[in-house]
Amino acid sequence: MLPQARLLYSIHMNSPSGLDFDGPAAYQITVRGMITPAWSGRLEGMTINRLSLDDGTIFTVLTGELTDQAALSGVLNTLYDLQLPLVAVNKLPLAGSH
Repeated sequence: MLPQARLLYSIHMNSPSGLDFDGPAAYQITVRGMITPAWSGRLEGMTINRLSLDDGTIFTVLTGELTDQAALSGVLNTLYDLQLPLVAVNKLPLAGSH
């Protein structure tokens, strides 16, 4: 049986309703498995960070601003093509937003 890994994120939305998906947005996407920095270009220039648990499980955390939902879909499709299990997708506040 695999140990439970719990990743907690603070979720912030740009609009009062939390449904502002028409323009640029910052995201943090977590997958189980390793992505090398060489993939950053294929992943819309997102920053790639690695998180290793004591049991050897590796997570990759992608963080960055995407231009629109099509760009987000492209990143998610690339992760699917790489056969990496999706753990979380979180919308973050844009730099300079309140």
